[in-house]
Amino acid sequence: MNLTTKEIQEKLERITNVNDPFLEKCKTDSRKGVQQLVQKWWKSYEQEKALQEQFYGMLNYERKANSQGFHLIAGVDEVGRGPLAGPVVAAAVILKEECYIPGLTDSKKLTAAMREKYFDKIKTNSKAIGIGIVHAEVIDEINIYEATKLAMIQAIKKLEIDPDFLLLDAIKLDLPISQESIIKGDAKSVSIAASSVIAKVTRDRIMQDLAKRLPEYGFEQHMGYGTRYHLEALQRYGVTEYHRKSFAPVKELL
Repeated sequence: MNLTTKEIQEKLERITNVNDPFLEKCKTDSRKGVQQLVQKWWKSYEQEKALQEQFYGMLNYERKANSQGFHLIAGVDEVGRGPLAGPVVAAAVILKEECYIPGLTDSKKLTAAMREKYFDKIKTNSKAIGIGIVHAEVIDEINIYEATKLAMIQAIKKLEIDPDFLLLDAIKLDLPISQESIIKGDAKSVSIAASSVIAKVTRDRIMQDLAKRLPEYGFEQHMGYGTRYHLEALQRYGVTEYHRKSFAPVKELL
């Protein structure tokens, strides 16, 4: 083969088929650098294949709903039940039937940078997205469980398209829409995983904006959760309007 190692690398990067004649030719090249490129190609191929299998495996609940005649399936999830400050945020996402977002999973398993990347991919691959936000004062009035359901209902109602089926993460909603509740659904359903990422990124951005107004609390670091830094800031600076006054560590300071 007369090609340089760099030229071979560029050509291999465009190959997706394991039976490609050029890949087969590279396997017989005696140069160490070419063999390393072949190994790198196979490693990348196996990783992509695993992500593909994971993605299509996470479409089982969507396929089941499709087989029952439902075609506007919304995944619904929330973030922010546990923090001492900030809102609980829910998202509802109706993905396009032809969507392909390999690597998408439960937002808790993704880094902040990965969540931002998937946030944009989900927006591109969705028919509709709705977001529900319930703030601290309402959480204190109706309790966090009811606030979570309220945020989810808000998210569903804000969808530009009415869903005919809901996939929910371990909760049931009092709505006249067919639904399925899945334990750890954000790791089992693509639609729920998508909604968990949208909700998480949305809430993190809210807390980062809040941190600019109240820098002493460090909200951009802990997103309102009860870390040592946050608890010490509460002791030093007191309770704000954004804190959940019904939550024990905050309540004790009132």
